[in-house]
Amino acid sequence: MKRRTWLPLLASLFLLAGCASVDVEDYAGTTPHFDIAEYFTGTTRAWGMVQDYSGEVQRRFTVDITGTFEDDTLTLDETFLFDDGETDRRIWVFERTGPHYWLGTANDVDGEVEARQYGHAFNMRYPLVIDVGGRSIRFTMDDWMYLQPDNRVINRTAMRKFGLTLGEITLVFEKVDIEPNANEHLATQESNG
Repeated sequence: MKRRTWLPLLASLFLLAGCASVDVEDYAGTTPHFDIAEYFTGTTRAWGMVQDYSGEVQRRFTVDITGTFEDDTLTLDETFLFDDGETDRRIWVFERTGPHYWLGTANDVDGEVEARQYGHAFNMRYPLVIDVGGRSIRFTMDDWMYLQPDNRVINRTAMRKFGLTLGEITLVFEKVDIEPNANEHLATQESNG
């Protein structure tokens, strides 16, 4: 009899945990103020890693980003270099639709993405198809960026499928002066190390 009372309680706790989440508006009064157009205009570099559901690092990478902002439209041209030598490119186009709102598209994202920024935080959720072990899997990405007082941005993205977090992506962004092909340094480090 006791066993049966625990099962519904446990199921209820899992449901409640799945419903609880932070809203980007919770950060409205925080500083420093994060304006993605201001931050990403120019050249930015990020260093990141992909972890699986257990926390094991599966891949590491660098991203060189060139950002332009004109007529309330932010374009981010991102070049990825992974530790195994693979490269990828994503181009985001964000249109500012209000003081806290952006509408975005990317070449590998299905449909339009609604994004919001308040205080030091930025959040967007979007579907993304990723090749995993030779199979294309559609994930829901819950992407959070936080501007730090030292002008770096920390980015954490949960990769979800059927409501379960199956992986996480973590990046640190920094404004830098980048020479052409400078992101090749990761591949060089890997081959030498």
